[in-house]
Amino acid sequence: MHPPSKILIIRFSSIGDIVLTNPVIRFLRKQFPGARLDFLTNLSNVILLESDDDGGLGQLRRKIREIRYDLIVDLHNSLRSRYLRTFAGARSVRVVNKHAIRRSLLVVFKKNLFKNVRSVPDRYCDTVRRFGDPDTRVDFPLPGEIVETATGLMYAGKFTVNDRIVGFAPSAAYFSKRWPMDRFVKLGKSLASSDSVKIIIFGSADDTEMCADIAHLVNSGAGAHCAENYAGRLSLAETAVVAGHCSVFVTNDTGVMHLAAARGARVVALFGSSVREFGFSPQGEGNVVLESRGLECRP
Repeated sequence: MHPPSKILIIRFSSIGDIVLTNPVIRFLRKQFPGARLDFLTNLSNVILLESDDDGGLGQLRRKIREIRYDLIVDLHNSLRSRYLRTFAGARSVRVVNKHAIRRSLLVVFKKNLFKNVRSVPDRYCDTVRRFGDPDTRVDFPLPGEIVETATGLMYAGKFTVNDRIVGFAPSAAYFSKRWPMDRFVKLGKSLASSDSVKIIIFGSADDTEMCADIAHLVNSGAGAHCAENYAGRLSLAETAVVAGHCSVFVTNDTGVMHLAAARGARVVALFGSSVREFGFSPQGEGNVVLESRGLECRP
């Protein structure tokens, strides 16, 4: 096979899954430095999927076929991505193995056929191993000006370089993935007993009220302003930078967990309905997962 000159990577959502594609992108850029490398997603993209209806998908498939990619790497492997890659005219198509049958047996019948736990980045990298041996390490490089701006924003607030900063990410897409709010408050009050510890609470604009309540209750219990609510105040890139400044990042199973880990924070992940077998544990040394295996909602 000739080296591909045009490569398309497909991964629609969500942000955590997209962050975990980093090793594949880095590897393909290194192996094929002169190739056109496009990424198809719902969020931040080179090719924009305007809508999920048949018209939008049909137009997108025609556009993909017109470009005539040499290589398509499907890291989503869904009905939509299958529709787009079929008849795309690519010389080679590589598709991630999501172990759908094993996942279904574990979710529906609680029958665990996973003999070992492999991370999602490792499984993503399987799709391109025919071209070499990828480094499965996940990172999240950002331009220097973004790092400088976000760092300045953080230290212009209530924090100094001498503070030990702990990050909280109390939200998650599903209720069963959320550690109860009162537990975050209790943990925050305990941490606040040390003068040098400050807490940053992360979340989207939709989480502003909950995160503000946690900050207020922690500060009230500590009798000092040691917790700051950053929910809805940071862009995605700024969130990654600030999370990377945390000494410890306490989080539910959510996208910001992967951002924090990719930027080098030590992550304590709280798994409720999540299980390690799905491969979404935070990547990197020193990160830990805390879980209660007896919960009925698992997985």
